Amino acid sequence: MSGFLRSGSSNWRRAATLVLAAGWAHPGPGAPPLPPLPAEGFRLLLLQRSSRQGFLPGAHVFPGGVVDAADCSDEWLRLFAPHHGPPRFGLSPAPPSRTAFPVLPAAEDRTGLPDDVAFRICAIRETFEEAGVLLLRPRAPPAAGPEPGRALSPPAGLDAWRARVRRDPRHFLRLCAHLDCTPDIWALHDWGAWLTPFSRRGGRRFDTAFFLCCLRDPPPVYPDLDEVVGSQWSSPLEATESFISKEIWLAPPQFYEIRRLENFASLSDLHKFCLDHVLEGVERWMPITLLTADGYISLLPGDELYLEDSNFLENHLSTEKKTEEIMKEGKTFHRIVIHSRHVYSIHVTVQSKYKHVYPKTYVISKSHL
Repeated sequence: MSGFLRSGSSNWRRAATLVLAAGWAHPGPGAPPLPPLPAEGFRLLLLQRSSRQGFLPGAHVFPGGVVDAADCSDEWLRLFAPHHGPPRFGLSPAPPSRTAFPVLPAAEDRTGLPDDVAFRICAIRETFEEAGVLLLRPRAPPAAGPEPGRALSPPAGLDAWRARVRRDPRHFLRLCAHLDCTPDIWALHDWGAWLTPFSRRGGRRFDTAFFLCCLRDPPPVYPDLDEVVGSQWSSPLEATESFISKEIWLAPPQFYEIRRLENFASLSDLHKFCLDHVLEGVERWMPITLLTADGYISLLPGDELYLEDSNFLENHLSTEKKTEEIMKEGKTFHRIVIHSRHVYSIHVTVQSKYKHVYPKTYVISKSHL
């Protein structure tokens, strides 16, 4: 067995995603008319991708996209100066480095910003491009405080600026300079990382860093109506119910993360967890697909059937047994069972690494099967 990918294997594209959680105790005038949550409650921003998109068409996703060279440019150094600079730009100390399966081919040598900064800039830029939400802060110390922050009001000429940034991501730096702001990289907390599982030869594969950002109030959202055709703010429970009722569709990683976030009863609890967890590091997961006779199972690290073998990074596992048989035979689970397009179950009996939070086991009602 080997955890190293072969030379010339799948072309992994580096990407960043932002899970945006907003308080709902006192929603502002730009918030949609939704039922109130309990005090200190929160909702998550979900964007509906256009059905014309080649990757996850029509899905509801968190904002995000592929890292561009402009996100890594050393031109950002001048904007962050004089208050912040290498090596950490005011971010918390880096968590310990841990080798995880699989070991991807090394990224090309480049100069510019460290990944911890560049990936955050990418997530913030993509959130602006897709949703019109600006997570910026004035060019002055101090860094992020102990409380959730607020998004910046959209600039005059939002559509024009967004069009420029979409044509050329280098314009995002120019927008920040125009507003005398920097991307609020300090408000983004490391949350996790997902590698796109194998689906078919030549399919798109992403190495995606997930960040989480807590905001006191929900900012207005302006979908770009090109890549993103709609948006909604949903609590984890509301998103789960919308998925099961087929109002929205969630890919398995998004469903898993939403179920993970249901562990937190309030925005303050979630924000405190992120602050307390900053030195623990995150897990990077490469799901391996097990095809059964009547469905498939997405296996995650720690599951008793998970194999750290690079052969299964570009192939499926398969069995002639039905899903129910596989589930009865096992005990050590970290898996998502996909019964159908809108029917998922999550089974977790393993302990989380690095003091993170895993979702609770969630078994769909038989009436939905």
